[in-house]
Amino acid sequence: MRRKTLLLERICFGFFFPQREKLSLSMSSPCARVRRVGLFGGTHGNELSGVLLVRHWQQDGAEIQRAGLEVKPFLTNPRAVERCTRYIDCDLNRVFDPESLGRPVVEDIPYEVRRAQEINHIFGPKGSDDAYDLIFDLHNTTSNMGGTIILENSRDDFTIQMVHYIKNALAPEPCPVLLIEHPSLKYATTRSVAKHPVGVEVGPQPQGVARADVLDKMRKIVKHGLDFVQLFNEGNAVFHLDIKLHLFFLGKEFPPCTVEVFKIMEKVDYPRNKNGEIIAVIHPQLQDQDWQPLKNGDPLFLTLDGEVIPYQGNCTVYPTFINEAAYYEKKQAFVKTEKIKLTAKPLRLPVSEQSTS
Repeated sequence: MRRKTLLLERICFGFFFPQREKLSLSMSSPCARVRRVGLFGGTHGNELSGVLLVRHWQQDGAEIQRAGLEVKPFLTNPRAVERCTRYIDCDLNRVFDPESLGRPVVEDIPYEVRRAQEINHIFGPKGSDDAYDLIFDLHNTTSNMGGTIILENSRDDFTIQMVHYIKNALAPEPCPVLLIEHPSLKYATTRSVAKHPVGVEVGPQPQGVARADVLDKMRKIVKHGLDFVQLFNEGNAVFHLDIKLHLFFLGKEFPPCTVEVFKIMEKVDYPRNKNGEIIAVIHPQLQDQDWQPLKNGDPLFLTLDGEVIPYQGNCTVYPTFINEAAYYEKKQAFVKTEKIKLTAKPLRLPVSEQSTS
């Protein structure tokens, strides 16, 4: 039986991946087994899809459990959730920087800074070997972004491979990927405590509202992400074929893959007068056109006097977070992105963690 299995593996390698045998073990990327996963909801207390899912999973976690994996659903900002507001004192999703995490705890410390330190203690410490392996941080947006996955590191083969799996599992439904890696824009996100941080941003959905279709998209992304982790952790299937996903997991290694992502370039503010007041709104032709190409001369803003302000740029960009309600206070009308491709090396467990059965 073993000889027949090996023969089947060799035939499939040759048919689906004719260059597969040229890939040496040294070219693959070993990644430690994922043992602990956090599912964060309520980082912003008025983004209800994650809040509702986390509360449900805390009561009945059957759908998120996977063999050999500890999955912990966690409500990150309970006071903000109770008040159904984005935050109490400051944005929890921006205070996981070394200064905030190391700040002395005094009476007047902002609630979210103290909460960040508590989360870092439970799921971190950030940057340490003891930190959780993977965190999905569940968010909603008022922008028309669909079911978006947010990555923070273009060199993390594990998350790129996982995104590739999720995108194929959801096809033909689109699943845009936003890469927020940038030399000067630093986010210090809640999920950055983990070795592999992943944001899930689903919309459009108003603040303080839960839509069934949006919640379902979020739920599916988490499900497929956990399925990938289980497949990776098993790491001992000689031959696995999934016709629906058009993916082939052969031997102990995921083959190399390429994923198209939208990489953040810069934030764009609304036009303002000398007093800092907004004097123009998103143009109707741009509204709800997240991820669509924006070219030089395309309508961008519309002033209250009826003047059209066009986009001026020497290259096509892809705006997202268009007219996001939460970003008015951050002086952000939208984010400019560019399309790039990320390539992940073949992925496998270290030899010491692979099953020999």
